[in-house]
Amino acid sequence: MEKKADVIALYLPQYHPTPENDMWYGKGFTEWTNVAKAKPLFPGHYQPHIPADLGFYDLRLPEVRHAQASLAAEHGVSAFCFWNYWFGEGKKILERPIWDAYNDKSYKFPFCIGWANSSWYNKMWDAKKSNELLLEQKYLGEEDYQNYFDYLLPLFMDDRYYRVEGKLLFVVYQPTADAQIKNFIQSWRELAQKNNLGGFYFVGHDFNCRGRENIMSMGFDAVYDDNMLAIHTDETKITKALQMAGRKLFNLPTIFDYRKAIDHMILPEDQEEDVIPVIVPNWDHSPRTGRNAFIFTHCTPDAFELLVQKAVISVSSKKESKRLIFLKSWNEWGEGNHMEPDLKYGMGYLEALKRAIIE
Repeated sequence: MEKKADVIALYLPQYHPTPENDMWYGKGFTEWTNVAKAKPLFPGHYQPHIPADLGFYDLRLPEVRHAQASLAAEHGVSAFCFWNYWFGEGKKILERPIWDAYNDKSYKFPFCIGWANSSWYNKMWDAKKSNELLLEQKYLGEEDYQNYFDYLLPLFMDDRYYRVEGKLLFVVYQPTADAQIKNFIQSWRELAQKNNLGGFYFVGHDFNCRGRENIMSMGFDAVYDDNMLAIHTDETKITKALQMAGRKLFNLPTIFDYRKAIDHMILPEDQEEDVIPVIVPNWDHSPRTGRNAFIFTHCTPDAFELLVQKAVISVSSKKESKRLIFLKSWNEWGEGNHMEPDLKYGMGYLEALKRAIIE
């Protein structure tokens, strides 16, 4: 059977040691460090999340890469969107996984790039650290944009790179972070033309479609509508007051029922062709932030399947080439936000996705 939509899974390339993480967080640090030491913060809190089929993997191993691709392809994922970290002046980090995939010609799974254009602070992977700036995100103009394009050009020229109507899908995490991003987009459109790439399909991150007009004015082709925590903004003053009381009086994290939260994740605007809905299997930031976390409870594959079904309906009237859904995320284990099998649910989330997308 044909897929009802193309699912683009956001992919964290963090699971391998780097010299920078060794220096900032200790020798051998990866996100697994946070995942393994997580603890329940209240009765019934599901932590830690322990990986099952793939184990505590290292992304330097080709076997891991191929196993991930196989799981994704078999369960309805169309491509991985690898987060990419370019800070300007040639400074980059966590780049190895995408280039290992590129250089492995036996790796057939489609991929694309998301520019995670955000400064890094010491607390990014460990909330107990300081707010010291580690890497500053810079927007340096034409020459730097050319250098970034040239760096990624082999990926753009690869047949495995995911396209929308012949255009290279490229995601920007903070599409309005700097006025220069408008120039960045125009520059890359011209470079794509010069290199006969067929153009770019630029997609910017949005929340509740609140920044859509501004994002589109920057030159983007679409937004991906991340309403994961929309329930928080939609709640009554009384509910918000109770949440605050729980934090102050009982040192509780901010807790939401996933079964209610999914009712806020898909909007009527997601039916429009320049808006891409987002599906989220879970959210629990406590491995990184402890009691300061936002946490969903009652997350199950069955509840996730309902969310996927809502997203499928929202794109069903679009032309086939624009029936896109973003999956947040494939492997954000430190946010409890993963499709990869764990010991509690096994393949449950992947099977739920497959039922809603393919069957």
